Amino acid sequence: MTRAPFAADPAASRGREFAENREGTRGPRSEFQRDRDRIIHSIAFRRLKSKTQVFIAPDGDHYRTRLTHSLEVAQIGRVLARTLGLDEDLTEALCLAHDIGHPPFGHAGEKALNDSMARAGGFDHNAQSLRVLMRLESPYCDHEGLNLTWELLEGLAKHNGPIAEPSWAMTEIDGDFSLELDRWPSLEAQVAALADDIAYDNHDIDDGLRAGFLKLDELLTLDFVADQFRAIERRFPHAARDRQLRELVRSQIGLMVNDLIEETRSATAGLGSVDEVRGAEQALARFSSGMAAEERALKAFLYDKLYYHADQLATAEKARSVIARLFAAYEQQPAKLPREWHAMLPATEPARSRHIGDFIAGMTDRYAIDQCEAIYGQRPQGLSNV
Repeated sequence: MTRAPFAADPAASRGREFAENREGTRGPRSEFQRDRDRIIHSIAFRRLKSKTQVFIAPDGDHYRTRLTHSLEVAQIGRVLARTLGLDEDLTEALCLAHDIGHPPFGHAGEKALNDSMARAGGFDHNAQSLRVLMRLESPYCDHEGLNLTWELLEGLAKHNGPIAEPSWAMTEIDGDFSLELDRWPSLEAQVAALADDIAYDNHDIDDGLRAGFLKLDELLTLDFVADQFRAIERRFPHAARDRQLRELVRSQIGLMVNDLIEETRSATAGLGSVDEVRGAEQALARFSSGMAAEERALKAFLYDKLYYHADQLATAEKARSVIARLFAAYEQQPAKLPREWHAMLPATEPARSRHIGDFIAGMTDRYAIDQCEAIYGQRPQGLSNV
């Protein structure tokens, strides 16, 4: 595929926060390939294998985690980037890293950390991704963080669009290495954000049906889904129901991907540079108006029937309690922190609370449960409902 004139160019990267002298020493890779590889080899990325996607601390091996979700997003993102003539490596790196700042227990854990850190500015998983990659994950001898390219960092910061009111963490990062928060990001970042939507809209259906939280009859009240499923039944009338349902997920992903490609091609016709993308007044990677409406309806259905299911809310409340209790314990008895974290604990606020928040945010679901048991002498119960 020919590179589009508005694609991000690794040879024209704005560079990294810290100067490096490693060229030619670790293989013939572009700057964006190096970004992707640094993310894949990071400890923070590996921890995603045990962090909640939809179901908290699931006992089953077949449910998605943040890691498997990120891999699925990257697969969709690469297809979109290749077809649109964008940089595949930057798109893939953005997809792989987009959830790296999530704490244990997903959005339930995020809410608990945000509440616990209210006096210290709160907690936001998107800003935490930048904090992890630029400050906390530090395997190199000569600088903090993974020292990723400006294009990767600005894409992570703004994948959902310009930021009018950045959090404290985003403000600190932007002060050290300006990411132009008031402008749109590259098309690679915009595509990565929509690849995320496509992946979880459809794969959460798969997991929800598997767990019994979603019912097929209810799902088929959505015309968009029903049309796809009836076509599958006509094409494969004798196939087992579980195979038909998996075909449904694939069919919907394909439909959404094709719609996104067509609409984005139309929106970017005539563009000559990535700077024109950043200077646009709206997102240029997008669904058609019809597909956007269908996607919003699907999301509303998933919130109603899956994410806000009574069993899910009850489990989420228990997860929030684990995080709140951990934060309270470390705040009141900082010696409970691991030795290296205790040694680096700031003496004053808000840095002190933010340090504790960094430690908790890096935990996996299981590690958080184990730490809560170690501190309070009783293992939290009811944290797996599938």
